Amino acid sequence: MHHLLNGVVHPWLCDMMGHFTTRHYMAMFDDASYQLMAEAVGWDRNDPQWQGRGWADVRHEIEYVGELRAGDLLTVSGGIKTIGNSSLTISFVMTNKLTGQLAATMTSKSVYFDLDARRATPITELMRERMQGYLID
Repeated sequence: MHHLLNGVVHPWLCDMMGHFTTRHYMAMFDDASYQLMAEAVGWDRNDPQWQGRGWADVRHEIEYVGELRAGDLLTVSGGIKTIGNSSLTISFVMTNKLTGQLAATMTSKSVYFDLDARRATPITELMRERMQGYLID
């Protein structure tokens, strides 16, 4: 797994019971996914080679394991489990940075997308080569 994100559980990210609320877990995982796409794939929306191309998330599965509360520090790590014809399956792990306790895991599926045609497009060989260093078991 590759370290992708450090975060803080601010009080305004918590529910009325003082727990990090579920919608903000997704936000942290989503932020980490942008880091992974930039690092592993080289995706950059400002680079002309990526014009008209992007990623569409089509599935997320989150397992909430350990509690996070206001003031906790967290880290998100991730890696690519599988590379398909036009999609990636990615695994993420969120931990409490101070205790090392597992907080949550997420598995997601993202499809490489032609933004103009509004459909999946094949992952290139160059992209596959770049992603090899991010493959995990």
